[in-house]
Amino acid sequence: MITIGLTGSIGMGKSTVAAMFAEAGIPVFDADATVHRLQAKGGRLVTAIEAAFPGSTGPDGVDRARLSQMVLNDPGAFARLEAIVHPAVAAERAAFLARHADAQMVVFDVPLLFETGGEARVDTVVVVSAPPDVQRARVLARPGMSPEKLDSIHARQMPNADKVTRADFVVPTDGTHEDTRRAVHSIIACLAARDVPL
Repeated sequence: MITIGLTGSIGMGKSTVAAMFAEAGIPVFDADATVHRLQAKGGRLVTAIEAAFPGSTGPDGVDRARLSQMVLNDPGAFARLEAIVHPAVAAERAAFLARHADAQMVVFDVPLLFETGGEARVDTVVVVSAPPDVQRARVLARPGMSPEKLDSIHARQMPNADKVTRADFVVPTDGTHEDTRRAVHSIIACLAARDVPL
């Protein structure tokens, strides 16, 4: 099995690219979606997060906006949150691998892949990228987003240029959807060929 780490900074189009891998039949583990599920109503992290950050949960589970305010500019608080979340995500990842043990390749969609050292746990890294002006316009069009919040997110993320330099493959997303899809299919074909014994 070839494990693919898919990453990219906020607003680069990573979710679109992940969906294209899934459409091509490649199992995708979405780290963000997993965290959302674990923090939703009845999720197994709700109690631990409330204990560490009193007032951060409600009837629907973790109130992500409230929790974000509690940890956004506090590295210590962010580290405490990661210590709760990361082991649970690792367990979900192991279960995903067990479910897809016979797959030729799988994708791990991880926004902070490089920032958390996750590139060491995959065979190849795909970075999704777009020019800074395209990225900024996409992000600021999101509900509840502000330039200040974007700057704070950028401060926690490795610069895009560094991610691109460290990538095995780069998928540009400033063209058409078809351009992006062709890039994804090209990566799959390249990795499939690499997996064929000589």
